[in-house]
Amino acid sequence: MPSTPPSDATPFLPEHGDLESLRHAAESCRGCDLWERATQTVFGDGPPSARIVLVGEQPGDQEDKEGQPFVGPAGRLLDRALEDAGIDRDTAYLTNAVKHFRWKATGGWRRIHEKPNRRQVRACRPWLDSELAAIDPAVVVALGATAAQSLMGPGIRVTRDRGVPLPWDPIKFVVVTIHPSSILRAKDQDREQAYDGLVADLRVAAGMVG
Repeated sequence: MPSTPPSDATPFLPEHGDLESLRHAAESCRGCDLWERATQTVFGDGPPSARIVLVGEQPGDQEDKEGQPFVGPAGRLLDRALEDAGIDRDTAYLTNAVKHFRWKATGGWRRIHEKPNRRQVRACRPWLDSELAAIDPAVVVALGATAAQSLMGPGIRVTRDRGVPLPWDPIKFVVVTIHPSSILRAKDQDREQAYDGLVADLRVAAGMVG
């Protein structure tokens, strides 16, 4: 009978919860099955003094190869949106709800993003909780449904709840918005409006930290 896949990263957390210790320990995480096909763990990046933390779904193909969050096409679009919203990316902390790339092959060498399932998101939650505890930001921006539901539970809806500061303990507030990758997938005629909506939501977060 096959063994049950692991579903909790807690045993892999370090004794000391500073970001550097967390990042080093996460390299060896086997809390779910995603590590088996990923190139490496992609942990969060940014200063421990960050007042804003942005949380996405999971690393993509390019992030998986480089070991850094938000360095692919969606990350470049997010860079532009942050600048337009008045947020210096160098002062923000960027991470994902899931730290390994989940993908499927479609022929040739191309790896296509596959949404992580609830068990995988739940297994990785201890890393996200530990990052937030180490940073203690004023506001967390949840980019997309996976990040929002990881933080706020399955009842959250991006289209209904976006752009409004939502109280969340122990973090003061969460602002929900779309993931920049959804803008890249949108039809040409819809992209400008979607981008403007992302910037508007980011401005809400920016206004909460002065």
